[in-house]
Amino acid sequence: MEKKNEGMTLIVKTTARLTAWFILLYGFYLVIHGHLASGGGFAGGLMIALAMIHLLLAYGRDYIRRRINPEWIQKLMASGVAAFLLVGWLGLLITGKLFLNFLAKGHFLKILSGGTIPVINVCIGLNVGLLLYIGFYYLVEFRIQGR
Repeated sequence: MEKKNEGMTLIVKTTARLTAWFILLYGFYLVIHGHLASGGGFAGGLMIALAMIHLLLAYGRDYIRRRINPEWIQKLMASGVAAFLLVGWLGLLITGKLFLNFLAKGHFLKILSGGTIPVINVCIGLNVGLLLYIGFYYLVEFRIQGR
């Protein structure tokens, strides 16, 4: 059962629950369309982290801790780094140069037109978003325990 004093008021929690999805959706949009327009992995990852931090501030750390395991986030970050390095090494093995495009290019201004760039954007967005969130989470955790 949720504590009454955990997090912020009911109005803030309801607003955060509604707006976090829009922030998250915009972050995913920036990651996926980063090779076609402004944005990309870093900007999209930042928006993804902001959506999760938005919920953390509204609901409190105990509520989020019960739903999101920080160890699981660290494992997901490690898999994002591994996927990023895999794309780089596959470029080296296939083309002879690190991170050189080895996927077929599509049509101009289409989602699958960027070769390996969209894959790299997803890896960067995943890592940036999770790293910023987990960094904020641990800062909150250390601040509370350090009192």
